[in-house]
Amino acid sequence: MANITAALVKELRNATSAPMGDCKKALVESDGDITLATEWLQKRSSAKVAKKAGRTAAEGLVATYVHHDGRTAVIAEVNSETDFVAKNAEFSGFVRDLCMHIAALSPTYVSQDEVPADIVAKQREIAEHQVREMGKPEHLVPRIAEGKLKAWFSDNCLLDQPYVKDDKGRSVAVVLTELAAKIGEKMVIRRFVRYELGEGIAKKEDNFVDEVAKMAAN
Repeated sequence: MANITAALVKELRNATSAPMGDCKKALVESDGDITLATEWLQKRSSAKVAKKAGRTAAEGLVATYVHHDGRTAVIAEVNSETDFVAKNAEFSGFVRDLCMHIAALSPTYVSQDEVPADIVAKQREIAEHQVREMGKPEHLVPRIAEGKLKAWFSDNCLLDQPYVKDDKGRSVAVVLTELAAKIGEKMVIRRFVRYELGEGIAKKEDNFVDEVAKMAAN
């Protein structure tokens, strides 16, 4: 059996942000292997959240963020089961940071489930066309195209995006799951709206060549 030192527990704690007790137990269960211990903690977090899946999360917090230049603003709603958790500093901090994340990465949907089937089909078609244009063998096209589609989801779906406040590169979904397991309640990112100054307004664009021609004619 591996010697589970305080330094090893601290290393896992720094890598996962899990409670010290859970880190020690994970290392014991994994015979001191950091990689296996990390996987053990992730499975434990997912299991905790899965047990709460049937519960209703109708409380929570609506937070706002306006970028310092005044050109981008976000409103986001994240639900919890109780008002008590909604007042939790770590929960409210996550919701505020999530607004900044949305402002920076500009997702279109909360999750893959929200993406209309026709858009998914179109993106898959585009991906397959791109793979064929690369000259890849036909039998590899579906697999490579699925990888491209996954990348598209990562760009456009909030839960699939790498969380901007996480230096370990974890997705928003993973960070949310771990926070829910830590606090002990079901949490759901319900919806968001992102505003950008001038978005959707048709702007007149002057033709520089025509402008020069007009000036020369005068």
